[in-house]
Amino acid sequence: MKTLQNYVGGKWEDSRSSTLHDLVNPATEDVIARYPGGSSDDVDRAVDAAVEAQPGWAELPVAERVDYLTRWAAAIAEHAEELAELECQEMGKPVALGRSFIDGGVQGFRAAVEEALTYPFVELLPGADGGGTTILRHPLGATAVITPWNFPVPMVLGALGPLLASGNTVVVKPSERSPLSTARLFELSTLPPGVVNLVLGDARAGAPLVEHERIRLVHFTGSVEAGRRIGAGTGGRLCRSILELGGKDPVVVDSGVDPVATAAAIAFGAFVNTGQICTSMERIYVHQDIAEAFVDALVDTASTYALGDGHDAETVLGPLVDARQRDIVHRHVTDAVERGARVHIGGVIPKRKGFFYPATVLTDVDDSMLVMTEETFGPIAPVVVVSSFEEGLERASSSRFALGATVYTDNPDHAAAAARIPAGVTWINQWQGGGPERLYEPAGDSGMGATGARAAYDAATRPATIHTAPATVSTPS
Repeated sequence: MKTLQNYVGGKWEDSRSSTLHDLVNPATEDVIARYPGGSSDDVDRAVDAAVEAQPGWAELPVAERVDYLTRWAAAIAEHAEELAELECQEMGKPVALGRSFIDGGVQGFRAAVEEALTYPFVELLPGADGGGTTILRHPLGATAVITPWNFPVPMVLGALGPLLASGNTVVVKPSERSPLSTARLFELSTLPPGVVNLVLGDARAGAPLVEHERIRLVHFTGSVEAGRRIGAGTGGRLCRSILELGGKDPVVVDSGVDPVATAAAIAFGAFVNTGQICTSMERIYVHQDIAEAFVDALVDTASTYALGDGHDAETVLGPLVDARQRDIVHRHVTDAVERGARVHIGGVIPKRKGFFYPATVLTDVDDSMLVMTEETFGPIAPVVVVSSFEEGLERASSSRFALGATVYTDNPDHAAAAARIPAGVTWINQWQGGGPERLYEPAGDSGMGATGARAAYDAATRPATIHTAPATVSTPS
């Protein structure tokens, strides 16, 4: 049985923790590896390595840092299938789906890294009086990245590019629920020792990492509760944080769209990765004029989402990550039914090994139900019928979460009005549309800190200004 190790200063080493946890395949419930509980000693060693390596890494020319990172991206791309296999083993994602997201993650990593070649780390601004101003953007130093379990490899890549290309070093702590693929990612590293470091474990590693006095930025993706604690702690130390937290993303379906095609698109947005995406479609507001046809089509599509092990090409829905997550999903469905919701399909825990849950469609839901107010993170599509597009927009905007939103409409005025939804990203007629140019900041309980494109480099650097007055010659008295 493999026991996972930390990666510190370019070397693999055992954790100082005496606690080991079993890593369980959620499709088979078999133990596939063991990982350490983590400790402050582990964190101290990793942070020390990152601090020691940072000056040398920052002194390299930008183009040389980019070259190092591009070579790492090439190694990751060569092993994408293997990494997808590991993600399937540790959190259940079908291999083909995992491969597509890893390929996209590598592409995004490359694009983000290459942006360093044009980012203005040094700006020279001549003054009218013959003097001048120089704006320098310095790296912050040693930084921390804590990633969630639902996209182990892509989420690490999404955070690292601008941080590393800017001259920072990083300590990564992946979720204890999916550490296997991240460990393999670090085995593929082509970077100098100490530039990237890996610490495994649960809160016993996470808490001392985000509280460490030598960490100058914390990039965290995870729960609202943990994000609040991290934001409070980093604020007290005057340390930066970028927090992407929960989502309860709405969908507004206008009256003029094709109900069948739109239902198929929304089924994908609600059920892909078994609904375990921060931007999964979790609240669906459909215009009454097409509601009946839409719900019928959504149920028909849901029936095609076959459950199974992610190694099977027929599988569309893998398992949820573990029993705890399945309990949350089923509790949300049970609560809705008890309060009057109607289950059209799904809603029952299958009698089989593994933490599976079927694609589920609910109607007659309202805001008294957990499934409409709390993040579910499962393959659940709750549908609310609205009398107008305006009502749909209003209902979509009435949440404490504000991460993403999607609107389907063929009305240009309604498409323009969709900007009123207070989301970090709003997609119109194509969920997850766009590319690396995306720039956003979540609102409400979904987090804080702008990211994407140039904003990620702004967050990863500290600007400083040097003003030079015109040279003067003193006159002897």
